[in-house]
Amino acid sequence: MKKDVTVLCLHQEGENGHDGNILSFMVALTPMTTFYKVYRKKSTGSFQSTPYVVALSSATLWLYYAFLNHNVLLLTINTCTCALESVYLAIYLFYASKKIRLSTVKMIFFFNVGLFGSVLLITLGFLNERKRTEITGWICASFAVSVFVAPLSIMASFFLQRLVIRTKSVEYMPFSLSLFLTLSAVAWFFYGLLLRDFFVALPNVLGILFGVAQIILYFIYMNVKNDKLEQNMNQDIEVENITNSNLDLEMAEKRIPVDQSVAIEHAIPADVKADFVAVSKENVSF
Repeated sequence: MKKDVTVLCLHQEGENGHDGNILSFMVALTPMTTFYKVYRKKSTGSFQSTPYVVALSSATLWLYYAFLNHNVLLLTINTCTCALESVYLAIYLFYASKKIRLSTVKMIFFFNVGLFGSVLLITLGFLNERKRTEITGWICASFAVSVFVAPLSIMASFFLQRLVIRTKSVEYMPFSLSLFLTLSAVAWFFYGLLLRDFFVALPNVLGILFGVAQIILYFIYMNVKNDKLEQNMNQDIEVENITNSNLDLEMAEKRIPVDQSVAIEHAIPADVKADFVAVSKENVSF
């Protein structure tokens, strides 16, 4: 009887692991629609790189954890995720503005070079095998939560400011991403529970909660028309252009010395200037 229960648990682990892999792969594919929009517009627009940088960093850490734990399912899905996220970030960097490109590259180096390199150095150089797996598991669990929160960071960055609350639009928060993240969290939660790997199970509890929150927010704002969003974005662009023009004018005035008499000569029409001089003389004589 005990043997039958063990076989059943192992079978369920395999089923949930494969389901988790399939759903995680679908999660990794969902940004394709986003980057198709980026390709068509030849611009990243208001799309942020943060979710993709965090997802790449998380997948890299889980890849390392899978090597330590000899977990083939985690190894395969995170290899695919690393490859896809790298492609997404390459497209993002190609179409991003210079300022955004620079900030994204800095973020990539911080998470995927600095942080991951530090984890490798500390765990391989100073910890035994058991502690190495445990510490890496906690780090991976933390990043797994951040991946679930990342789509909400899109909303937080515009909260009470631009896109989601003011325009009540979820154009930049894809529903498919939130849906598959939630389903993936459910599958991986049961997989970690059956495997008794709490580093896999625990972050997916929060993943389920965050996923449900994202879906609720989506349904609240899903019926808002995109023309309102475009109108408000165009207004923001006009204000930004006017501000930039004023700044350029101020910088030019600071750089170029101007003869005040010449400036008055060109700035005030002749008839207005004559009237002004006449009035000034009258005031002086008075």
